[in-house]
Amino acid sequence: MPITTDLILIRHGETDWNRELRFQGHIDVPLNDMGHEQARRLGLRLAGEPVQQIVSSDLLRAQQTATPAARQLGLEFLTSVGLREQHFGVVEGMRADEIREAHPRAWEDWLEFREDHAMPEGESARQFHARIIGALGRIATEYEGQHLLVVTHGGVLDMVWRTARGLGLNGPRQSEIPNAGFNRIRIADAAQPDRIEVVEWADTRHLADLPPQPTYDQSRHLKNR
Repeated sequence: MPITTDLILIRHGETDWNRELRFQGHIDVPLNDMGHEQARRLGLRLAGEPVQQIVSSDLLRAQQTATPAARQLGLEFLTSVGLREQHFGVVEGMRADEIREAHPRAWEDWLEFREDHAMPEGESARQFHARIIGALGRIATEYEGQHLLVVTHGGVLDMVWRTARGLGLNGPRQSEIPNAGFNRIRIADAAQPDRIEVVEWADTRHLADLPPQPTYDQSRHLKNR
């Protein structure tokens, strides 16, 4: 019989590029001071959680977010390339206005939010989704029945939310995905990692008295076309 695997999913803490609303993708951007404070508070929030294994994206901002939690829980963490953010190709490191000026056709195509569109040299939503669900499947298979902490990226959580809610991959994001927010999901069968149950989502009680976060709202770009 399949055994349920419980995962706490965390988007990394804030970076300067989050604050500047730049496309980070696979570029290795570190946490800023606020991100480190978010990660510290997250570690305290996780005290008492029955986490048995921690897996982090191999990008620095995720590893730095995982470090206080690992210390709090008394665990080492593993890293996974498969948990990286979506690859945005030649536009990584750029703001929306810079992309619009340097790559106007790619920007207009991106605003259609189609599952098979990719920025030049980048990764489409369909490719990204397949990578993320595959990575979750491997993790759920290897640690079946355990309680896991997975530290990753906003785009990854978007793929998880869409999958759990049956929303498909077209269109802008439809869920809140705060930096260092607390999200709990359940995979009932490691052989079917796309059957995801959301137990808890976007809980930021541990961050309540910190300044407002930068908001990555994809739909706002449509209003500025």
